[in-house]
Amino acid sequence: MVVVTGMRQTGKTTLIRNEPALKERRFINLDDFAQVEAAKRDPESLLAVNEPVTIDEVQRVPELLLVVKRLVDENRVPGRFLLSGSANLSLLKGVSESLAGRAIYLNLRPFSFRELTGRMDDEPFLVKFLKSPRIPQQETSPFDLELVLRGGMPPVCLEMVSNPSIWFRGYEQTYLERDVRDLIRISDLTSFRRLLHLLAYRSGSILRISELARDAGLTVGTVSRYLGVLEASFVIDRLPPYLAGKATRLIKSPKVVLGDSGLGCFLTGVKETHQEPFFGAMLETYVAQNLLAIFETHLAEAGLFFWHVQGRYEVDFVIEWGTRVVAIEVKAASRWEAKDLRGLKAFAQRVANCHGAILAYTGTEAVSLGEKLWAIPLSLLLS
Repeated sequence: MVVVTGMRQTGKTTLIRNEPALKERRFINLDDFAQVEAAKRDPESLLAVNEPVTIDEVQRVPELLLVVKRLVDENRVPGRFLLSGSANLSLLKGVSESLAGRAIYLNLRPFSFRELTGRMDDEPFLVKFLKSPRIPQQETSPFDLELVLRGGMPPVCLEMVSNPSIWFRGYEQTYLERDVRDLIRISDLTSFRRLLHLLAYRSGSILRISELARDAGLTVGTVSRYLGVLEASFVIDRLPPYLAGKATRLIKSPKVVLGDSGLGCFLTGVKETHQEPFFGAMLETYVAQNLLAIFETHLAEAGLFFWHVQGRYEVDFVIEWGTRVVAIEVKAASRWEAKDLRGLKAFAQRVANCHGAILAYTGTEAVSLGEKLWAIPLSLLLS
């Protein structure tokens, strides 16, 4: 079976209901109360008809998955079941065993820069760069920083709503009142909401759970549980540090980024592109969501990391694809200074298999700055 997951409102239902190859399938919508009750009361009868079926928001009725598992085991016909939901089923208790070896997971992220600029037919620049580190000689268009404020949620980035703040306020409320309670037994939504806002201010920063717990007035154990919910519902991503020892990456503190920069701007109150320091963090968030979207579609085996040497050097992103490694530093300006390159130069010197080090900026010209070192416009990097 195929499981399509992703943040609430990224367009999963629209996709599975309107894609021509999927339109004729039987559709079960578990956002509908009557169908939820039918699924809970008699899941066997609901799925008794032997025909291709699509089940939307499947995480709302976990017991339905046991029936799906049994039916798949009895008759392994590819494509019989298409599931979708606003939660990562593989992170929910008990579900990872029930679908192991039976499902492939596809994550539908918010709209990417490539989608919004109509460049989906071209191979991504980063894929070509990883294969061969070359840059085009012609200038590209300047990067529109307003894209960061809008993010990639379809109603906002496609300008389908007149007031994004009102839409995001409704999004936050719906997420807290429905999705969170689907995933965890929680009586105090106020503390969860406070943690969500604190994480937005920390997007692009190293995640230190003890500090976060202190600021939120919660225990470390509670914060860890809440982080699991936020990750399972795709509201946050955790990027591990890039270290020589791959096992060590699993125990060192990760960097946290929100799943959508538009949501991040709403939660932090960022309304202008010159609002420092938080706009810089939101630009980094936007770049992260685009990089992850590119990798999940074109380089599933690639990993996204960050690099940090305490008190000395830092690089926003590190891409590892096989034996090839590329470092990326993001700058919210059309010019740069020598100090902006310190982290990239240190990384290139210390990592033997560094394929290239990129300063991603808002200008229009791709420039070589030395061996393995380039300044590349964001509008080219994300294309």
